[in-house]
Amino acid sequence: MASTDPAPEQRRNILIVDDDDRIRDLVRRFLHKEGHRVTAARDAPAARRMLATFDFDLIVLDIMMPGEDGLSLLQSLRERRSTPVILLTARGDSVDRIEGLKAGADDYLPKPFDPEELALRVGAILRRQPDRLEIGPVTLSGYAFHPQRNELSDGAEKIRLTEAETQLLSILASRQGEPVSRAELADLTSAGADRSIDVQVTRLRRKIEPDPKEPVHLQTVRGVGYRLVAD
Repeated sequence: MASTDPAPEQRRNILIVDDDDRIRDLVRRFLHKEGHRVTAARDAPAARRMLATFDFDLIVLDIMMPGEDGLSLLQSLRERRSTPVILLTARGDSVDRIEGLKAGADDYLPKPFDPEELALRVGAILRRQPDRLEIGPVTLSGYAFHPQRNELSDGAEKIRLTEAETQLLSILASRQGEPVSRAELADLTSAGADRSIDVQVTRLRRKIEPDPKEPVHLQTVRGVGYRLVAD
């Protein structure tokens, strides 16, 4: 069985891009159990929006998707970044493998696949990658959010965040002081709707604000959405 619960410096941010809900959920859950931070996108446009917001250590990318396919997204990606990519596809013949590798993929896994094999391939590629420099914490009235590890802490004590809260705080922390619309936040997180974002903001304020009714960090921008203001 692949190893679990890596040290904080070994935890990596992984993007899974696949139009199959079942496969996205399977890969997300399995790699999350391995200790990685996993974000999922249902198609190439959603992946592009996430890539414009976050830095990922590795991408698991399906080739056969409606609209823009995985090879097109990979070729575009390779024009400006070298993030490792593992391709997933139902087409497993040698011609498709060669086409994917020529486009810049680091590895190739045909469907159906064993999630443990995928986790082992992910681990092998990540071990060859240099650790990224640690990004300093965002301080919020005594709390500290560590963007590199997606962790909120109060001194030595970790504050539990839900996945949706973590995604929300990560996005806002990456754009400190910049208003981000409800629609964009809903699109980039698992909330799925503008109203759900408001609910997540309310819950998050209870965890980071000295007075949740008078927020100083997670501020509402009228007519737009929200912004995060650090100490």
